[in-house]
Amino acid sequence: MRARKRNGASISVTAVVADTAKVWDHAQIRERAVIGDDCIIGRGAYIGIGVRLGRACKIQNHALVYEPARLGDGVFVGPAAVLTNDRLPRAVNLDLTPKFASDWNSVGVTVHDGASIGANSVCIAPITIGEWAMIGAGSVVTRDVPAHALVVGVPARQIGWVNKTGERLVQEGSQDEWRCPSTGVRYKIANGTLTEVAK
Repeated sequence: MRARKRNGASISVTAVVADTAKVWDHAQIRERAVIGDDCIIGRGAYIGIGVRLGRACKIQNHALVYEPARLGDGVFVGPAAVLTNDRLPRAVNLDLTPKFASDWNSVGVTVHDGASIGANSVCIAPITIGEWAMIGAGSVVTRDVPAHALVVGVPARQIGWVNKTGERLVQEGSQDEWRCPSTGVRYKIANGTLTEVAK
């Protein structure tokens, strides 16, 4: 990998990193990766080949984002979180010869705008994480996560809903009615989708 240095990070010459992005020491950004405006790539983070980050993403220290991940705008990836890319990981072929990149088809994690992935979480590709969803620290996510869902555990399961600020909503009335305890804003769930109720 031909690389250039920026703040002690290793950035491929074919990566595109916005001028307003901040990249900390020991981070590695691989070939053809695209890092949007105002992103922050933490110390020791890894951004894989061809990975795409929208604007204002925050990838915390030692997080690993493997290709072909796609992150929308404003995505948070906590310290030491991992976005995987291989459903059937093996070091060798059946004849015990070493596997190379050409020996498998990588699959990616897609994370939509505003979603947050907690520290030390693992997202097992291929999955999609919906807008403004929140993954609790230490979770292992093995299936798609709806927008605004709060999921935790190993394997991760949904335990509630959050609003755009990340605050957990409280149930009110029927199981389809929810409210933000801070703002009083009300939400409804229809067909598994959370929507704000118009005033």
